[in-house]
Amino acid sequence: MLTVLRTSWPLLLGMMLLMIGNGVQGTLLGIRGAIEGFSTTQMSVVMSAYFLGFLFGSRMTPNMIRSVGHVRVFAALGSMISAVLVAYAAAPDWIAWSLMRVLIGFSFSGVYITAESWLNNASTNETRGQALSLYMIMQMLGIISAQGLLNIGDPSGYFLFVIPSMLVSIAFTPILLTASPAPAFELTKPLSFVKLYQTSPLGCVGIFLLGGVFSAQFGMASVWGATVGLSVKELSIFVAAIYVGGLVLQYPIGWMSDRMDRRTLVLGLAAVGAIGTIVPVLMDAKFYTLVGVAAVMGGVSNPLYSLLVAYTNDFLAREDMPAASAGLIFINGVGAIGGPLLTGWIMAVFGPSGFFLFIAVLFGVMAGYAAWRMTRRPAPTSDQTGSYMALAPTAGLVAVETAAEVAADAQAESNPDVTGEDISKD
Repeated sequence: MLTVLRTSWPLLLGMMLLMIGNGVQGTLLGIRGAIEGFSTTQMSVVMSAYFLGFLFGSRMTPNMIRSVGHVRVFAALGSMISAVLVAYAAAPDWIAWSLMRVLIGFSFSGVYITAESWLNNASTNETRGQALSLYMIMQMLGIISAQGLLNIGDPSGYFLFVIPSMLVSIAFTPILLTASPAPAFELTKPLSFVKLYQTSPLGCVGIFLLGGVFSAQFGMASVWGATVGLSVKELSIFVAAIYVGGLVLQYPIGWMSDRMDRRTLVLGLAAVGAIGTIVPVLMDAKFYTLVGVAAVMGGVSNPLYSLLVAYTNDFLAREDMPAASAGLIFINGVGAIGGPLLTGWIMAVFGPSGFFLFIAVLFGVMAGYAAWRMTRRPAPTSDQTGSYMALAPTAGLVAVETAAEVAADAQAESNPDVTGEDISKD
């Protein structure tokens, strides 16, 4: 891992700075929206717009890269991110914010894909898994660090919008000055959604529900916090706890994932998430209890993303994994678009506790569906399953595809007699 740090630190540092900028804008807009008097419904549209742009970016960026190259796409989208971060404060209107969130979501998606291509190209077969793990850690640390920045300025002014814009601009310097030419970007042949669902119903349904969970956490946590009157410090601690929980539990859950029926683990994690997030709905929870709930949400949802990707790949031949990764990201993106919109509607009907109620329902549905799927077919045997690779839900297409390849390589090394055939019909 030290070798990866020595050779790829500019890329990893740049990505962490980018995630700081992204983490600040996600939380800051919820606080500033309350100051500007935007309704919960209006803010839900603003937050949902990011995931709409992100989905478009994941589909369009590969064509852009093939047309004009990695460097131009990266620089153009980076400039757009930096400009939008400042423009939020200059145009405090929820419709303008919604349009800007589409732009910044599109841009971040493209930047992730481009940076992941460089990171993948800079890694060897022996270090690719370590590079991917460090990439995930840097993403999570960036979002966690971003919450601390919220306490150094007044959210009603310009300063907190200027700082992430500066960090994003600085982030491109080490990346663009040190990144080697990336290989030609190959478009993945799509796998039909019908085929993908037939291959792994639980993977498709679970990743769709998880899109709603993640977008509610990333987009609406700050809106909820501003609604219930949390201070900036309290809200930053609450949001940071979500990602600390996800970072801490990724690897223990990954260890369990490689040693048991993954459906049982999906069922257990989703059940824990449902029980944990229903607590603030049923009782007047103190702040420290809310922080614990946040850690449970993140500790469940972030590893579940990696777990569902790994479980889906268990039923695929190696050559189908990249296409399946693209399909899973699209399904997750569709779920993410609806997450903030439904959360805003439920909060308008049931009050602020609707934030937790929505997430609890999604976790409960996932647990129930996992239990039902366990009755439909046997689990893959240990020699048919790939290794678990930790991923953040913010990862782009290249990272998810690379994780599938690394897991397949690990599985092939541990079971050299297994050819990786498609077992979806078993």
